[in-house]
Amino acid sequence: MFSHSHRRFGVCSIAIRCLAPTAIAVLAPSTASAHVKWFEAYEVAAKPTSILTTLALPYFWVALLLVLAFFIATTVLEQTQPGRLALQGMDRVTSVLQLRADQFLLGVLAAFFVSLFAVGGTYLTPDLKTQSELVAWAQIGIAALIPMRRTRPIAAIAIVILWLFTLRDYDLFHLFDYLALGWGLAGYLLLSGMPDGKWHDRRFGVLRWGIALALTWSSMEKFMYPQWFMPLLEEKPFLAFGIPFREYTTMAGVAEFTLGFGLLWTPLVRRLSALALFALMFAAVYPFGRVDMIGHATILASLLVVLADPQREDALEIAPKGKLATILVPAGLAVALAVTMVSYAGLHNVIYDRTTGVLANLLRPESRTTASSTGAAPGAFWRGNEHYHGDATGNSAPGAGAAAAMIEQMNNMHANTSSVSVTGDVTRDFIALMVPHHQAAVDMARIYLETGDDPRMRLLAEHIISEQAKEIEQMHTLVSGKNKTQTHH
Repeated sequence: MFSHSHRRFGVCSIAIRCLAPTAIAVLAPSTASAHVKWFEAYEVAAKPTSILTTLALPYFWVALLLVLAFFIATTVLEQTQPGRLALQGMDRVTSVLQLRADQFLLGVLAAFFVSLFAVGGTYLTPDLKTQSELVAWAQIGIAALIPMRRTRPIAAIAIVILWLFTLRDYDLFHLFDYLALGWGLAGYLLLSGMPDGKWHDRRFGVLRWGIALALTWSSMEKFMYPQWFMPLLEEKPFLAFGIPFREYTTMAGVAEFTLGFGLLWTPLVRRLSALALFALMFAAVYPFGRVDMIGHATILASLLVVLADPQREDALEIAPKGKLATILVPAGLAVALAVTMVSYAGLHNVIYDRTTGVLANLLRPESRTTASSTGAAPGAFWRGNEHYHGDATGNSAPGAGAAAAMIEQMNNMHANTSSVSVTGDVTRDFIALMVPHHQAAVDMARIYLETGDDPRMRLLAEHIISEQAKEIEQMHTLVSGKNKTQTHH
């Protein structure tokens, strides 16, 4: 498909040049984009970071301006002959997928639900665990309904029911992560099962809206809960390319949000946004493996369909036509970002701070089952699904559980340093004593991020985690190098 003519490469190079600002501003700081809840513990009931704290971060605005420049430049280019040539080149490269978009997507969706059945123990994604055997049979039933056009609407209804069924075990706020994508897939299946006509032709537009809303919503985690990503970055520091973790997480959040927003804009913008997002998510498959591949299979396939851009006349794009589209890029992005941030923080406040009684139990079953073990400290979840219990006999005032957890970390540090056997090798002994000291500081900083709300102290805690984690890694490297040198001699 790629060897028919040199002209095709020339036309496509225009699209690649259009993507250059995104590759620099987005791809570099976010090469692997994994869903943190699949690999690290979390606590959705924890108080999110203030929106004002995010807005005060310089890297937030730097990343936003860079991606905004890409959107404006691409929107302008799209109205010129080179832009039209770029679209024509992308059409030729993706022509096979354009013609067979339904077959491709339906095949992936069916395989996805078969994979969920085979793996077992999950509702819709790796973090939504279940012990119910009925769920597994529902998944294989959905897979069997997808291939036939007449039964696809039933499959769509079954997906919605499965999502609703998950509410018995997980908080509504947690499931917002999967609302737009799950219902977007269900909407696609419903419309693809309808007779040919206006509604059937809008199936890909509905799917694209589901992806866009899912990505823009989930990107808020990187702003509101940056502490969730620290353990992942500590384990795989190469993901940050040497960028400090706080700046990396902020820029990654901007990238995910703005590219998700780009899926709703004009053809060239949305197709390049889909290409960038596909590259980011597919890059996560290697370091994170099968879990990431299965979990992201539907969104990866959907992004390829967006890249192919079938049914362009029924794309349901929000961007105005002509020069007005260029003028409204900053306004559209600003409105989308403001609405999403306020909705995220507002809904969290309503569900966790203002809802009480029976309604609270219905909306927060996940938090209800963990509340008894977390004590007074909110957000006690961290790594390995363990809870910071605090001191059961201590003060019950807010924050007392967190303080008890910090004391526990200090006690662990003293126990670890006391157990060190002095060898007489000052380098070895220094590192053996310093590593527990640094690790205690990292653990205490994590606890503060889960409970503290002072913006200045939160920034300090993030700095401690980033810098001392690097120093721990450096000390391990130095010891390893010294061991190899001595073995060699």
